[in-house]
Amino acid sequence: MRHKKLRHQLNRFTSWHKATLISLARNILIQQSIKTTVSKAKAAKPLIEKLIGLAKQNTLAAKRTAFSILSDHKLVVKLFNDIGPRFSARSSGFTRILRFGQRRGDNAKMAIFELTEIKKEIKKSKKTKEEKPEETVKTETVKQEQHKEERPPVEKEKKPQKKFLGGLKNIFKKERDAL
Repeated sequence: MRHKKLRHQLNRFTSWHKATLISLARNILIQQSIKTTVSKAKAAKPLIEKLIGLAKQNTLAAKRTAFSILSDHKLVVKLFNDIGPRFSARSSGFTRILRFGQRRGDNAKMAIFELTEIKKEIKKSKKTKEEKPEETVKTETVKQEQHKEERPPVEKEKKPQKKFLGGLKNIFKKERDAL
């Protein structure tokens, strides 16, 4: 009997369970918002909260602990330099689980699992669209003219196409079929 055993099993062996949680933690730190099942999100939430808490400490021991969980130097650097300072004002509540329906195949409850403070990337606007296309069209025509002058025309060799029934002729020869 599993009385007082509070852990989301996720119907996996211990090693599979750990691997699933670490994979979810890595993905949430990279993508900042992922789509998963509610039970997986609930199971991974304490691990991610712990990792962000370590990032807020920003000590060598905390970095080594985070590396022992994540096993990726670039991800640890991103966690400590980018994600940790973003949550410096918060003491907890670094993630949220937003439920949004069931999965079509097996009717599992799905959720969007994300960091509460998501860094939005600013897209650079294109300056002037009219000037650049005119210049590129002119340069392309000049390049095409030079390209045509330099290369002589090359004839393509045509290989005979095998017909679908062409290979079956050899299988059904009359000499073998006759008794």
